[in-house]
Amino acid sequence: MNEKRRKKIALLPNVITAFGLSCGLFVIFKMNMIGVGEVNNQILTAVTGILLLAAFADLLDGAIARAIKAESEFGGIFDSLADSISFGVAPSVIILKSLSIVPGTQLSFFVTSAAIIFSLCGVLRLARFHVNSLATKENFEIANLQNKHFTGLPIPAGAASAISLNLFLASATTDSSLPIDFSILSKSWILSLALILLGYCMISRWKFPSIKTLEIRVKSFRIVFLTVLAAVLIFYGIIYHFALIFLILSWSYVVIAWAIAIIRKFAGRESKTLQEFEPEPDELEEE
Repeated sequence: MNEKRRKKIALLPNVITAFGLSCGLFVIFKMNMIGVGEVNNQILTAVTGILLLAAFADLLDGAIARAIKAESEFGGIFDSLADSISFGVAPSVIILKSLSIVPGTQLSFFVTSAAIIFSLCGVLRLARFHVNSLATKENFEIANLQNKHFTGLPIPAGAASAISLNLFLASATTDSSLPIDFSILSKSWILSLALILLGYCMISRWKFPSIKTLEIRVKSFRIVFLTVLAAVLIFYGIIYHFALIFLILSWSYVVIAWAIAIIRKFAGRESKTLQEFEPEPDELEEE
């Protein structure tokens, strides 16, 4: 009886993963059913919210699997496949559909190529992560280090950066409070370069901090008060300026990692302050 109950409980992380995958598939199918030039801010906000829900499910399934000790090889492969669709393919489909570029033009070819690069790099990032996880499964020291930092930009973060930029550029053309008006050409170039840059970050050897290991030491109630105040301001911004706040939050993670990598490079390897953020050499993963 207990064995059957344990098997049923072990299905819970996979059910959550399936829910996140369903969110990604829904976004892809929904965007494909929309005609050329019919994508508006309301639709982009809705699909962005659905992908954020998929990201929450991706964070939740791993946490539950570790909590109930239900981690399995099947769950790891299923999670990687779900992430490749929800965060690798869906953002590219959203961006291509929202730009509504005339097919057959040079600009259309360039944007499509950038979307393919982003999706391909995302899949490669997941494959590398899965292989490295299996290789370091028995080495607790390396596994603990991998839990603190990611090698390459995590694909959910890359997807968030891509769709937040796309939503902001789309909102800037209709929001009168924003003084910037982007043309189709400028949006296409900005999004294409961003997709290529994010794709490179995902397959790079740069170290990105893990939010799961974030530790905050509270020394006084002033810090607690300022934290609550900051949270209130963020929630206010999300409600009334969702596109702008989402852009700032998603790209701040990328920019902070870049800043750490640059500081580490100029500080030299003799500096032990950011020693954990030293990029991995090519030979490490080849072995």
